[in-house]
Amino acid sequence: MFSPMLDGLLLPLLVAMFLGINMGGSGTAPSFATAYGSGILRRTFIPGLFGIFVLLGALLAGKSTAITLGKGILPAVSLDYTLTTIILFSVALSLLFANLLGVPQSTSQSTVAALVAPAHYVGQLNTHKIFYEIIPTWIILPLVSFGIMYFIARTVNRKFDLKHPGFFHTEKQQKIFKWVVIVTSCYVAFSIGSNNVANAAGPITSMITNELHINPTSDNFLLIMIISTLIIAPSFAIGSSIFGHKLMIKTGTEIMEIGKVEASMISFVTASLLLWASVTKGIPTSLVQLNTFAILALSASKLGWRNTFSNKVVKQFWLIWLVAPLIAFMLSYFLTSLADQFGLLSI
Repeated sequence: MFSPMLDGLLLPLLVAMFLGINMGGSGTAPSFATAYGSGILRRTFIPGLFGIFVLLGALLAGKSTAITLGKGILPAVSLDYTLTTIILFSVALSLLFANLLGVPQSTSQSTVAALVAPAHYVGQLNTHKIFYEIIPTWIILPLVSFGIMYFIARTVNRKFDLKHPGFFHTEKQQKIFKWVVIVTSCYVAFSIGSNNVANAAGPITSMITNELHINPTSDNFLLIMIISTLIIAPSFAIGSSIFGHKLMIKTGTEIMEIGKVEASMISFVTASLLLWASVTKGIPTSLVQLNTFAILALSASKLGWRNTFSNKVVKQFWLIWLVAPLIAFMLSYFLTSLADQFGLLSI
């Protein structure tokens, strides 16, 4: 029905869109959970806003991360139809597992795990990138998010509340901060676009350039990256509408109740950290974890450390954050080995 090349592209693109749907579900929680949990936005408005700003973030600030995932961990020339499909399918399945449990999961960590598996299998893993750039960022940035939010909660928030009791109680001031939260939530979605769309767009771009015999350092690589982004990014809005509600309840209301001012602070801090990682370093990073650590800091400052970290929802987060990337790695490694046995790898 189609040309052989288009037939070969169809399956990886469909898997990439399926991954985009799952990433959209997972990404809705850190971007709009605070706005939803504080009652500012109704659930029906969120998928559309989320999808628009994810697309803008991917197009305007997603280049560096897409390059990292397209050729920084596994050489671009190795990402053929088979490996690309295996990697994207493994990530999508691990995220589907987390989404069905209603726990927001790091798409970036699952994607890196799924890339590391075949890279290790074929002996082409960029260990410097993984162990000296990506993993340290994963450890440091959530701690920075926690530290900044804890400092704000213990100092700035507390002093302001003592000096200006009831400041946010007037209707005019509530309306102002309602818009502040909406703007910062959209800012988070923009940051997600700068980082997470690359999880699918990066491998897809390398695969297409390989099949078309295009030099990965040429301007055509960037053009294909933009086209891949335009195909994949709209899937995030679909995923938001399917999975977003359950995940927003988990993050936005079950750890603690969040006020409008606190919501905007969390959104601004976490989005800024993610955008920094995307634009300056090109490091795929977990906004889910940045956001959750900021909420944990706020909870620890108000409810105490013991009450916060003994919360059953928090414990569930730790478990799924560990299990989902392991699923992506093991499935990707198994499928790569299977493809090799059947002679489907071009490496």
